[in-house]
Amino acid sequence: MTQSETVPTDAGEARVTWYAGTEPGAVLALGHGAGGGVEARDLQALAAALPARGVTVALVEQPWRVAGKKVAPAPKTLDTGWRGLWPVLARPGLPVIAGGRSAGARVACRTGRELGAAAVLALSFPLHPPGRPERSRAEELLGTALPTLVVQGGNDPFGRPGEFPEGPYRLVEIPYGDHGFALPKRAPLGPDDARELLVDAVAEWIVSLR
Repeated sequence: MTQSETVPTDAGEARVTWYAGTEPGAVLALGHGAGGGVEARDLQALAAALPARGVTVALVEQPWRVAGKKVAPAPKTLDTGWRGLWPVLARPGLPVIAGGRSAGARVACRTGRELGAAAVLALSFPLHPPGRPERSRAEELLGTALPTLVVQGGNDPFGRPGEFPEGPYRLVEIPYGDHGFALPKRAPLGPDDARELLVDAVAEWIVSLR
């Protein structure tokens, strides 16, 4: 069962779409990236699969996206929007895992601890701009001070798994995946395999948090 609601924030109106879990033990809140919305394949895969595994999934659309704008605002404004809807995410009274893909992962990393998140899920964390490894954002990831899972495509131009520094987080690779976890035709695994890897890794990690 899904249900959407509009949430006023200091950055404008955000939208939360709920996918209710069966006897849920946690809420997984997922924000989208700067180049797309909650229709991203990884967000949709988790929203479809995790409720049956006891996790309520909340897909969060940032105010800029709800307003129909095509360019994401500055990180500070993204954080403001996320903070504003946190009380709604916490309303079910369950532990809330802050998560998202790309820019949404950065928001979760930056704000998770202050908002009282139980953990952080970073999908396709943009470790650096493509071709600019010297502009590392590792500090955001290393500074969560919370249990953190990174799921990263093996060929992500924003940071391949081997580029990530050692730190207090778990990293799962989706082999051959790009920034959106799409696979090249030559890859020995298909889209269904990648989806299963993603869902299983996240589900097992959430169970380990309990």
